[in-house]
Amino acid sequence: MKASFFLVGFGVFVLMALSNAIVPVLPAFAPGPAWEGTIYAAYFLGAFLSTLPGGILSDRYGRLPVIRAGLVLTVGSGFLLFSASAPFVVAALRLIEGIGAGFFIAAGMSFVNSQPDHTKLSGYYLAMLNLGLVIGLAAAGWLAVRYGQPALGIGVFTVLSFAALCVSIVARDDTGETSILCRVREPCRETPEVRKLLSHITSNAPLWYSAIVLVGITGVVTALYPAFSGYTADILGLWIAGMSISTIGTVLIISRVPLPPIPAIRWSAVLMAVGAGIAYFSPLGFIILGALAGVVMVAQMNVLAGEEDQGCIMGLFSTSSYLGMTVLPFAAGLIAGTCGFPAGFLFAALAGGSVAVMLRAPATRYVPA
Repeated sequence: MKASFFLVGFGVFVLMALSNAIVPVLPAFAPGPAWEGTIYAAYFLGAFLSTLPGGILSDRYGRLPVIRAGLVLTVGSGFLLFSASAPFVVAALRLIEGIGAGFFIAAGMSFVNSQPDHTKLSGYYLAMLNLGLVIGLAAAGWLAVRYGQPALGIGVFTVLSFAALCVSIVARDDTGETSILCRVREPCRETPEVRKLLSHITSNAPLWYSAIVLVGITGVVTALYPAFSGYTADILGLWIAGMSISTIGTVLIISRVPLPPIPAIRWSAVLMAVGAGIAYFSPLGFIILGALAGVVMVAQMNVLAGEEDQGCIMGLFSTSSYLGMTVLPFAAGLIAGTCGFPAGFLFAALAGGSVAVMLRAPATRYVPA
């Protein structure tokens, strides 16, 4: 298990670092807030399209092949993105990069949430994910200012993603006798039927909605801030990194504290609406949103741990999260571009409030760790 979790943890770290390496330098690739929102959201659109298929494929054929496919797409798009400049090309490559990340995330989260100590492992996994976001932001911003090359951070983390690909290649495949990464909790029976998939969607619909909105709020603030704040890339990277740092702290704490998950999500939604408003006036809003996002993600994964077909369930969970990171930043970018930045931040706050109103306990089996 330690070797398997190393691949999952290291892989999600470098993928997230690469995904965020473009954020502090978005103005160099995007002429205006509408293009910033589009380029930022393109990655999450790709992940939205691939996480559910990736989860289903990991249930059917094992997790390692899906992880390898994700890393191949990530490395290939990263190398091309390093030399791209036209906004449309950058957005297209971000889409492909997101598809690769979606495959990896679905298989990796399926592995984590199928383990007996899933709550603790989810804390470690989410910590590595957010650590990657932090390092990607901070390092890319610093490298851009230090060397005057906006894409340098993208190149560095593409090379590290290639190292993760090499690790996955030498890992045991589905015929290996000791690789937990390649096995599911129960013998894989069949690809989930459409009726079963629809059942998972409808029975957990309130949770999927909360994932769409609450994760999407963090994307809205991150996508709007480069043009809104006027900070240099290095300072901007540090402030946005603060959001992920606070997430790391809360996931490591909350994964060891038995909180009722649905009330935790509902109250976090209220506070995230407030945090989106604070972010308009102060970058300290990043810290608030990051801490609450950690509470939300651990609580959501705890609710879903009681379900069968973890590949499919984690695929749906990731799909919902990436849908939020696609739709909300894109919509907020359009709103900010036409009505001004205050309207974009207000949109995020109202979306958070809607979760507190609409969230109800899903028809699922919560399994506390």
